[in-house]
Amino acid sequence: MNIKYILIVLGEPYSTFSEIIGKYFSKIRKFKRKIIIIGNKNLLEKQLKYLNYKLKINEINNYDEAKRNKINIININFKHKKIFDKISKKSNNYIENSFQKSLEIIKKEKNNLILINGPVSKKTFLKKKFSGITEYLAKNTKSSHETMLIYNSKISVSPLTTHIPIKNVAKEIKKNKIYMNVINLYNFYKKILNKRAVFAVLGLNPHCETLDKFSEEDKIIIPAIKKLKSKGINIDGPFSADTFFLKKNIDKYNIVLGMYHDQVLTPIKTLYNFSAINVTLGLPFIRISPDHGPNTEMLGKNKSDPSSFFYAMNFAEKIR
Repeated sequence: MNIKYILIVLGEPYSTFSEIIGKYFSKIRKFKRKIIIIGNKNLLEKQLKYLNYKLKINEINNYDEAKRNKINIININFKHKKIFDKISKKSNNYIENSFQKSLEIIKKEKNNLILINGPVSKKTFLKKKFSGITEYLAKNTKSSHETMLIYNSKISVSPLTTHIPIKNVAKEIKKNKIYMNVINLYNFYKKILNKRAVFAVLGLNPHCETLDKFSEEDKIIIPAIKKLKSKGINIDGPFSADTFFLKKNIDKYNIVLGMYHDQVLTPIKTLYNFSAINVTLGLPFIRISPDHGPNTEMLGKNKSDPSSFFYAMNFAEKIR
């Protein structure tokens, strides 16, 4: 990989992401890669001014016009009435146009860029067509076996299933899905991060036991682990989720594969707060999302915690 660009899709205009942008670019002024924001320049400038951030934004028409150590922006049309317009069909169209512009660039420079997207309202923007932005990007790039990684340099977690109702989790647990997710994670750590991946796999059922005739641990999870071990992967499990995240356990591993979203995201957020980022693997490019939502209740208050975006940008700048 030869990363030249970091694309930042502003996402939901009714969010605190402009505040996060202001806090980051007011402090960090020099970059290894060319920074390109994709979104509405006028709205971003108004929101930054409202929050007392004075940033000079360089508008460009094409990504190859981007200048180093500048805040470059490709303007996406969006006629707004207020500085913080509420979520609507109009803002959803704006978000769609922003992502489509980023996908145009990705088709040309997929091996040379990293995409960071701001938060969106899954309920309104994705309209139940996709369970998350991960799945939206996978569909638009004709990708399969995408994998969610919540990355922290000490320990990371990966949910086998992502933003789906808990009642649907069991039927989505497949041996091949476990296998492909672990392979994606192993390759990312080895080829991109130059790290040795050591995996722990959690069970689905409490204490990895069930009174049902069909045990997901016995029939799916353990056979998948055995297959991965035969390929030389350093992997153990299944472990009971209720006691796994004790220090004596997490010191032995650097990736924990869980069976569903909150099984692994709750403990890592408890341990590291916003010092973690969402990295999507299995796409033809690296996608990063700061670990926070639109946070609409704090709009205009200038009190949002920007640490996850700082972590995301620092991570993107270090990837070789």
